[in-house]
Amino acid sequence: MRSSTGWRAEAWPSIRSAARSSTWRSSMSATIRATRSHSTDSSASSRVATTPSMATADLPRRWAWPGLAVVIAGGAGLRLWGLRQGLPYVFNTDEGDHFVPHAVAMFGHSLNPHYFANPPAFTYVLHFLFAIAYGGTAGVRHAYALHPDHLYALARATAAALGAIAIWLLYATGARLFSRTVGLLAAALEAVAFLPVFYSHLALNDVPTLAPLTASLLGTAGVLRFGRKRDYALAGAGLGLACASKYTAGIALVPLLAAVTARLARARSSPAGNPAAAGTAASALAGLCLSGAIALAAFVIANPYALLDFDSFHAELAHQSALSSEAQGKLGAPRHGGLLYYMWSLTWGLGWLPSLAALGGACTVWFAGRARSRRRPAPEVGRHAAAGGGPQRGGASGTSGVELGLLLVPAPLLFLAFMGAQGRYFGRWLLPIFPSLCLLAAFFIAFAGEGLARRSQLALVALRARRRRVPATPEPRARAPRAIVAAAVALLAAGALAQGVLYSVHAGLVLSRPDTRNIARAWMLAHIPARTRIVVEPIAPDDWAREGPAAGSRSSRYRWLKYPSMRSRITRAGTLAPAAVRVGIEEYERTLSPALIGYYTRHSYCWLISGSTQSGRAFADPAAVPLAIAYYRALWRYAQLAYGVSPYFRGRAAVAFGFDWSFDYYPLAYARPGPEVRVYRLHGARCGL
Repeated sequence: MRSSTGWRAEAWPSIRSAARSSTWRSSMSATIRATRSHSTDSSASSRVATTPSMATADLPRRWAWPGLAVVIAGGAGLRLWGLRQGLPYVFNTDEGDHFVPHAVAMFGHSLNPHYFANPPAFTYVLHFLFAIAYGGTAGVRHAYALHPDHLYALARATAAALGAIAIWLLYATGARLFSRTVGLLAAALEAVAFLPVFYSHLALNDVPTLAPLTASLLGTAGVLRFGRKRDYALAGAGLGLACASKYTAGIALVPLLAAVTARLARARSSPAGNPAAAGTAASALAGLCLSGAIALAAFVIANPYALLDFDSFHAELAHQSALSSEAQGKLGAPRHGGLLYYMWSLTWGLGWLPSLAALGGACTVWFAGRARSRRRPAPEVGRHAAAGGGPQRGGASGTSGVELGLLLVPAPLLFLAFMGAQGRYFGRWLLPIFPSLCLLAAFFIAFAGEGLARRSQLALVALRARRRRVPATPEPRARAPRAIVAAAVALLAAGALAQGVLYSVHAGLVLSRPDTRNIARAWMLAHIPARTRIVVEPIAPDDWAREGPAAGSRSSRYRWLKYPSMRSRITRAGTLAPAAVRVGIEEYERTLSPALIGYYTRHSYCWLISGSTQSGRAFADPAAVPLAIAYYRALWRYAQLAYGVSPYFRGRAAVAFGFDWSFDYYPLAYARPGPEVRVYRLHGARCGL
């Protein structure tokens, strides 16, 4: 029964001074007793024990829904703030290689992306959005030629919108599994966590994948609690779309299998000969088949050429898998192992306190289930079935902490083990497990808040007894005041959210300011004549050097004549080679040698633009590229520094190179986006004195 305020009275167990030795156990039991479903049959004849659906007294809807609106609005604001960072001249390297260019290229041929290193669901979303926004093929091509930044901004806004939808879906999942309280906390954690906030600013598939993945988790929660066909269908559809957006989102299959296994276990534990148990087992297996069929159909719909062009799909998938399993070959990348790197990434990508809370939730949810199982048997296959009831809305009444643990805990552990064993690792690759981690963290925060309130109540009772000089024996039905519980949960939630809020707001401030590469470009426009030969390290797209009627226009000519930096003229010994060889951006630093400086001046390349996202790779591992180190030292010795711009606040030390912090600007030392850029004037030969 609810109290007049909407809070559950059962949430407040009696506090006995004689029971201090079992405080932790009673806390767990009270937590699970309090986790009730949100709606029960008002009929006394059909009323049954309800499921665990909250880790503390549940929020009334009149508080939960406005709170959710604030969380979603805040999360969307953080994701849209600074959305046009770098545009129109610069954007993330991966943005230039994936999704937007392929979405535009489809207007020149069929819907076959001819590219499967990343699954194409997000590419198709952008393709159809571009068609709607610009009126078809001619309009899209015209916009991409003259205003490519408009398309990138639309693609980024789409990623941010899908990220905001994922927040709402996570709330619904938490409310279904635990309570509106836990759902709201989980949504808030994901809304402000740094990694999903930052990568919502980029036209990449990492954040958009969270929407279908969380939808699958929502369906899986329904499978565990209700076992309805629509729950299996939602779980399967979300799984298929998530895999068609990012291959590693297939981890969503693990919770679904856990939910089906839990339903089968319930049926098996029912009395022998119970026909309802056999029906439950059969419906669970049929539901799993339904989920599998819908998942396959959704994947094929969102990635049709996985079948229509299977050879290309298989070849690129195998190639991508081989690249991921190779030893970290990127110069400047960490080499202490993927598992340790991902554990470290959680401390800033999700946050220290949320990560520790997720660990606490992963532990306590199991024991909470045990405490409950000793007090109240699961009635789904027993009393309700015997009464002739079919699948019920309260059918999750058999849901235990063990089942919740099986649904939420194994997937992150398996994901970390698998991804940690790969040869390459980046913080954003953790995003597929963020929904599960946020749910676990939210559960623990709510549980710990209730425990903190209970301890506060015990302390108050003891203090009053000491003042009155009477034994500290509270009334048998004494309850912790609701205000104390709410304050305790709010206090813990504020602490868990603080790091994410601080660094996500900082990211918005940084991204809303001009990029260092655009600042350097503006200086070059004023000081380096047009058609001058320049050398630019691969720190910005080629369009950065163009001029035309529109910013970043692909139809305009180059303002300066760029040296072909992606062609190596250096032999292994560091001497000039007779012919140039094309190399990738990851190999650029390995192509440098002091001999190049003389080559530049002899061919009238008198200006050189260097960026810390390239030079930093070499100095992060100088033993691997001694020629590159010698090249930079020669440059500092013989060239004149004409201009420099730093992304850091004045007086703050430079951030050591890394493939996360050098590109996502997490450290508070950053004042603006971009690398440290230096413009050098070369001398000698045709460059004069």
